[in-house]
Amino acid sequence: MKQLELTPRLRAAAELVREGSSLADIGTDHAYLPVWLLLEGRISRAIAADLRPGPLERARATARQYGCSDRVDFRLCDGLTGLYPGEADTLVIAGMGGETIARILEGAPWVRDAAVTLILQPMSAQPDLRRWLWQAGFGLEQERIICEGEKLYNIFLARFGVASPMTAGEEWAGRQCPELDQPLRGEYLSRLLKKAQRALAGLERSTEGKDSPRAGELRQICRELEQMEQEWNTWQR
Repeated sequence: MKQLELTPRLRAAAELVREGSSLADIGTDHAYLPVWLLLEGRISRAIAADLRPGPLERARATARQYGCSDRVDFRLCDGLTGLYPGEADTLVIAGMGGETIARILEGAPWVRDAAVTLILQPMSAQPDLRRWLWQAGFGLEQERIICEGEKLYNIFLARFGVASPMTAGEEWAGRQCPELDQPLRGEYLSRLLKKAQRALAGLERSTEGKDSPRAGELRQICRELEQMEQEWNTWQR
């Protein structure tokens, strides 16, 4: 049988799962993540949930192929609506937009519990997700930046009860400190700064040089990202 291999971003998410966790993989698609964790002996059971029948059938096929069907519960549901409080202490939501992830978490008040670990991998709208998390009382205990192909992805480890406000720049890039172990952070900050500068230039052109609240916000974000990039580069010397 062919060995199951995870993509770099799924492997990074898997590495954040504590051994012995009760896991739920939301938006599981092929169920590669929970099946890999079962095969590695990191977990003993898993819930694989998806909104659509097609992906859930693919998940069942993966579990059958690797002999894990009896250890996976399959749920056809929207987000966390098919789970009960206490069924899982670790929730993985990967491969969705940040706003969608926030909506899923907003709809499940029981995740606001320090005993529940959130492992989140937003494909877009990372600032929106960071903002929602800290405003809802969640702390980002860890962030990982992963390269897959030419793209950089973020994986968040979050938990309720340790939140502190973020600046606009931190919502874009996450917090940093000299001890942070993120080899790709310099490249990540550079890409974010260029993205913010492009957005600001486009907004200024569209308003014919006139100011607007959004332009003011983007200028502040650009200033903060520049400061963070300079600070990070200084720490790496």
